[in-house]
Amino acid sequence: EQSGFISNMGYEAYQNVLLSAVQELRNEMFTDLYKNDQDIDTGEKYVLDTSVDSDLELFFPPDYVPNDSERILLYKEMDSMEEDEQIEPFRARLIDRFGQIPWEAEELIRIVLLRHRAKKLGIERITLKVGKMILHLMKDQESTYYQSEAFDKLLRYVSTQYRYVQLREINGKRSVAISGMDTVVKAVAVLDDILNITL
Repeated sequence: EQSGFISNMGYEAYQNVLLSAVQELRNEMFTDLYKNDQDIDTGEKYVLDTSVDSDLELFFPPDYVPNDSERILLYKEMDSMEEDEQIEPFRARLIDRFGQIPWEAEELIRIVLLRHRAKKLGIERITLKVGKMILHLMKDQESTYYQSEAFDKLLRYVSTQYRYVQLREINGKRSVAISGMDTVVKAVAVLDDILNITL
């Protein structure tokens, strides 16, 4: 039954559905079993992945990587990176094959760093548009995420940077809006600042 289900849906989609289901059970039904885990207070256990929506120019220009299928393979490789340590070898290969990396491509590569940091903070989705970064928080307001160390760090940051940062709730959806975010470099730096807060 499972193999038929996998072939109908595709392996990657099946894997995402399965991981989501396991994560949901761990966070909701079996929280007592996992309360002694070392990572209990990090945001990583609450989100499978963080998506980023942006109006910035983030791409490999055709004059840098001329072949369409090669560009697609590079995008896929970046999307599958799970560790920051994978980025430098990737950059080195790009420079070796195509030369100096243009700004748009550098910013695209930094999206990987942004997603990794957001995941550590339990951020489901990031919108990076019109010079503002919006961190979309867990939809489930009963989630233990709201008692986590990751959320505490986020609150501490909001309280100390109130001129530029706003905690919002619109139609039951919570988010943090941070202004002055016109590059991915700045966005990554802010998330680093939040992660480095000591409680």
